[in-house]
Amino acid sequence: MTQRFKKWQKPEFNENGVTKWGWKCQHHQNLNLGNYVDVGAFTYINAENNVSIEDNVQIGSHCSIYSISTIDNKEGPVKLKENCRIGSHSVVMPNVTVGENSIVGAFSFVNKDIPKNVVAFGVPVKVMRKMSLEEVKNLREDVDDI
Repeated sequence: MTQRFKKWQKPEFNENGVTKWGWKCQHHQNLNLGNYVDVGAFTYINAENNVSIEDNVQIGSHCSIYSISTIDNKEGPVKLKENCRIGSHSVVMPNVTVGENSIVGAFSFVNKDIPKNVVAFGVPVKVMRKMSLEEVKNLREDVDDI
């Protein structure tokens, strides 16, 4: 187990939906948060239509995750599958799934599903390549010990 997760605990939300780590979730009763999830400061999650974040997911700082968008009238659940990583300043739109072990690069606009075991980035996001078995193994090393 990595050092940073030895004292991991599920977040508690204050009356404004903010955690002690400086990230916010509106409608947090609709947030399904796995274990050992790392969410960076200043990240915003709108879970009105359900957001599921599985075990060992990492979300960089300043990200936005929306299960509803009033600008383009899109809505639907967001699913971040086990051990995926979302780079800082990225936006994840409604009705999107990011697959297990996948990496989304910083500043990406995620408006479509991302399959498992890939590297994706861009505005809008594009899958750039599949990860090798060795890369997936390296990503899983820390979490498989937890």
